[in-house]
Amino acid sequence: MSEERELKAGELETDDVLVRALNEADLEAVVRIDATASGRARREYYRDKVAASLRDSRLHMSLVAEVDGLVVGFLMSEMHYGEFGRAEPSAVIDSLAVHKDFRGRHVGAALMRQFVMNARAFGVEKIRTEVAWDALELVRFFSREGFHPGHRLVLERDIDDR
Repeated sequence: MSEERELKAGELETDDVLVRALNEADLEAVVRIDATASGRARREYYRDKVAASLRDSRLHMSLVAEVDGLVVGFLMSEMHYGEFGRAEPSAVIDSLAVHKDFRGRHVGAALMRQFVMNARAFGVEKIRTEVAWDALELVRFFSREGFHPGHRLVLERDIDDR
């Protein structure tokens, strides 16, 4: 990794990261980055997510981050316009990952910065996500980005053989 450079007036820590809309050619990079975090390649899962994102960008917003021309992170979300009885438009981040070799280089912050700008343009008033309670690095990241525990409780149930 390179050393942190001195910032000049008007520069942001995220300026070295290019964030752009995801395209079909990004699938392999997304699968590779996710595999570094999850320990498994989920190609079919992301193939379907990329296809959905490209099919209806009004309901799905997906971004990738590049450093020196290499895709090193991604963010995928869905827009909601009234689900679960909420009146306000909201966005749910369902996938966010940065390649382990690029963590600490403001890639996640650059993705979030662009995502928030895009979401605001769509009239989104709230952003939600779920994080495993023991994913402390991710919890700290979202906290730095202004997230806090919400007022809703996520309920789940295992399906058993009974």
